[in-house]
Amino acid sequence: MMISEMQKKVWENKVNKGFNTTNVSWEFCLLYGELAEAFDAFNKKKDDLAEELADVGIYLMGLSEMLGVNLEEEIIKKIDKNAKRVYK
Repeated sequence: MMISEMQKKVWENKVNKGFNTTNVSWEFCLLYGELAEAFDAFNKKKDDLAEELADVGIYLMGLSEMLGVNLEEEIIKKIDKNAKRVYK
């Protein structure tokens, strides 16, 4: 499954379950919270690190859909840009 397909599925789930679909600021806060949970899992060597990282991805995809951003396209563009970038 491509990222763009996952992004649509994440959005469908948000709508079907009655999760936030309009408050962008709140969604950024929720994403930040998920990232903090992933860091905590890493820092404390918890077994659920992979699941917490998946939550970060899911919240990022939901936020991207909310903002009308095709995350897959943007990631591809950014990877290409970084490959051409010269680091000193």
